[in-house]
Amino acid sequence: MNIDFNLYFIFYTVAKYGNITKAAEELFVSQPSVTQSIKALESQIGATLFIRTKKGVTLTEEARVLYKFVEEGINYIQNGEKKFQELMNLQEGTLKIGASTTVTQHVLLPYIQKFKNLYPNISISITNHLTSDLVNLLRNGTVDILALNLPTKDAPDLTITPFLEVHDIFAVGKDQKEVSLKEQFFSDLKKYDFIFQKKPSNTRGFLDAWLNEEKIDIDPKFEVVSFNLVKDMTKISMGIGYLTKEFVEEDLSKGNLFELRTKPQIPSREIGLVTLRNNYPSFAARAFMDIILEKNE
Repeated sequence: MNIDFNLYFIFYTVAKYGNITKAAEELFVSQPSVTQSIKALESQIGATLFIRTKKGVTLTEEARVLYKFVEEGINYIQNGEKKFQELMNLQEGTLKIGASTTVTQHVLLPYIQKFKNLYPNISISITNHLTSDLVNLLRNGTVDILALNLPTKDAPDLTITPFLEVHDIFAVGKDQKEVSLKEQFFSDLKKYDFIFQKKPSNTRGFLDAWLNEEKIDIDPKFEVVSFNLVKDMTKISMGIGYLTKEFVEEDLSKGNLFELRTKPQIPSREIGLVTLRNNYPSFAARAFMDIILEKNE
């Protein structure tokens, strides 16, 4: 059977008011149009639905059973529409973000705070993983949006929008401050220990690609999982740490860390938002992206 939902909605409205004229007024159509629609539905299902009375119309016994199901269906649709409007107006819902712990802590927190102030009824879920894992989570719908260190491996199903330029540096702690007093060639730094993040982080991938391009050979003494651990080990002078300048500004200004002037210099890189190309982000994710991108225009 080809179901014409419009006919069933007219049937529902007539049954609700028990009067064809009132139903026509409610539906903003003519009375003959309502009558024709009822006849069309009766012809389609092969049974009489209404009995005419002096006061209007009343349902047949069989039609009363049908009406209960139609009423329930229309209520579901109306409730669904109401829920959709609440989601669209950000009155409820969930924002699901994927990012590294470092990007979350040093980049996203102010944006998350602003989003929460604007949309207090939206729940926020943050998933921290390596980039490759996060991309898989985006593809399977576990997260709505990613904030990643770039460059990341391009793919035809991803849309990548850079929004923040950052600058990586080599730095030392107080006890190795003398290394920062003059410009250094990497050939002169081989006697020092280096502290890098472990592979396959995007930050490490960017560093390795640049070192390879510049034909610089560095075998790090320490390889650790987190950016913060690189920073803490560098601060206590365990070696030369590879850090992102924007994330350690406070320690640089307080004299806990000292930036090295290296030759050649490390090129800048970017942090970007990543979404699925053919999937429109959720209303919450779109609003979060707008907050980030508007601030960085």
